[in-house]
Amino acid sequence: MGPNQASPDSHPDPARRRWMAVLARATAAELGALVRAAGPPAYTVLRGPEGGLVMVRGRAGGGGAPFNLGEMTVTRCTVRTDAGQVGHAYVAGRDGTVAELAALVDAMMQDADRSPALDAQIIAPLEARQKARQAERAGKAEATSVQFFAMQTMRT
Repeated sequence: MGPNQASPDSHPDPARRRWMAVLARATAAELGALVRAAGPPAYTVLRGPEGGLVMVRGRAGGGGAPFNLGEMTVTRCTVRTDAGQVGHAYVAGRDGTVAELAALVDAMMQDADRSPALDAQIIAPLEARQKARQAERAGKAEATSVQFFAMQTMRT
């Protein structure tokens, strides 16, 4: 880690980091349904949704010298609820609906009175679905792995 890079554990608001990561991976359909069920407040879009490109950096072997891997499309959005909370979102791809809904949920989660209920209604179900999808993908990948050690012992 370079001198100007913060450790992921040193984020000033780890709870917000968690919910923003979950929101950034959500689909428009699942996020829209959960937000509607939670009763969203009135809000104003301050910026976006607008698309753009960011440079993705990589490291050889995970720890080598950084290099520019390529560009990635992202969409950003900023909203303000009528109560005054401002939410921001950056999501991979071009889906403006996801960016707007993620920014709205970010603003809603900043209301300390509603935050625990919204975490249970929106963030936790999304996180559970994402973990289930990840486990399913890992299971499919594991099923196709080749056991080279077993093949070596079969030859001898």
